[in-house]
Amino acid sequence: MEFHPSIEKASIQEIKKFQEEKLRDLLIYLENCSPFYQKLFRGNNINIEDIRTLEDLKKIPTTTKNDLQQHNHDFFCISADKIVDYSTTSGTLGDPVTFGLSDNDLERLAYNEAISFACAGIQKGDVVQMITTIDKRFMAGLAYFLGLRKMGASVVRMGPGIPELQWDSIFRYKPKYLITVPSFLLKMIDFAEKHGLDYKNSSVYGAVCIGESIKNQDFTDNILSQKIKEKWNIKLFSTYASTEMSTAFTECEYQIGGHHHPELIITEILDDLGAPVKEGESGELTITTLGVEAIPLLRFKTGDIVKAHYQPCKCGRNTMRLGPVIGRMQQMIKYKGTTLYPPALNDILNDFTSILCYQIVIQANEIGLDEIIIKLSTEEENENFVNEVRDHFRAKLRVSPKIEIVEFDILSKIVFNPNSRKPITFIDLR
Repeated sequence: MEFHPSIEKASIQEIKKFQEEKLRDLLIYLENCSPFYQKLFRGNNINIEDIRTLEDLKKIPTTTKNDLQQHNHDFFCISADKIVDYSTTSGTLGDPVTFGLSDNDLERLAYNEAISFACAGIQKGDVVQMITTIDKRFMAGLAYFLGLRKMGASVVRMGPGIPELQWDSIFRYKPKYLITVPSFLLKMIDFAEKHGLDYKNSSVYGAVCIGESIKNQDFTDNILSQKIKEKWNIKLFSTYASTEMSTAFTECEYQIGGHHHPELIITEILDDLGAPVKEGESGELTITTLGVEAIPLLRFKTGDIVKAHYQPCKCGRNTMRLGPVIGRMQQMIKYKGTTLYPPALNDILNDFTSILCYQIVIQANEIGLDEIIIKLSTEEENENFVNEVRDHFRAKLRVSPKIEIVEFDILSKIVFNPNSRKPITFIDLR
């Protein structure tokens, strides 16, 4: 099977025409099978025959996370006996949503991961160590496994945590790639240094990074990425995906954004009023899934603020590329006249090697304004250090949040909650 789809190297016009044909198939399917979209079309007097082009999509109202939470069951297009896997969203912004996948959906998911990993350079015969959970209703872990199996790679299913076991596996099975949350690589490096392991000469060539950003908006390495590479010279590949999309945007070897797979998803980037942003501007990623059987989505607002890049890539793909997520729509912080998103705060905190772990808490004060509290554990518990962190915030973001020092044993249990798929570094109490 071909894991470098020809449509990705077609002209922009051909890609658009191809997507419009797929869109027509989807609209017919939704009108026949989706209780939620049947109601939406009726309620808004939408005749699907009027939707012929990607531009016509604007005639259809967007779907939100709230719709999914409130009408979860109405989104299902197939009967329960055709569902072979149940997954849920991570619940970062509210209640998790249930997603069922049919046999064909699992096949599509495997194909998506195979073409995404191929984009990052993984090939048949490569050994890949998965430092991610494959259970707890987590779609991505299963997707990675299915995709790697489909492309003929060998998988070491390690699961998250336990650096000692990860290194044991690396020296035993010699994986070329790891799939991991990037901040965990720092823990692995720390363990290797403390135990005298020759990690710099291991078999690992690269890591596919999930759940956390490793790039700045101009595609230079952010602080987290720099800290990893200073110690361990491996390639780090960004990837962006979500349960709702069942699709990934993964970097190629040129590392200038995650490539769009036109046969799997239609993307729009919209401003606050729901209009497409101008090229080069950031907006909310809004997606329409293609080829999904159980829970297809039409104009679903992901809540993620992103910027698209359209210049052709040296790899030969002509597809749009997504830059790193700037922030989540609902996590936007208005602080003393400055608009902020959590990733910008993470970058500043990741700059300090003596911070062992941290959590950003946003709450409304008594007059309804946003207040930022940074809880952190550090090896340097003194007033000067707190002032240094505060000065760094002032210099970089022109804000001065409240900083609380918390013992590592207490804070680390909250941040690295075993029931969460990623470190909980942000809590919104507004």
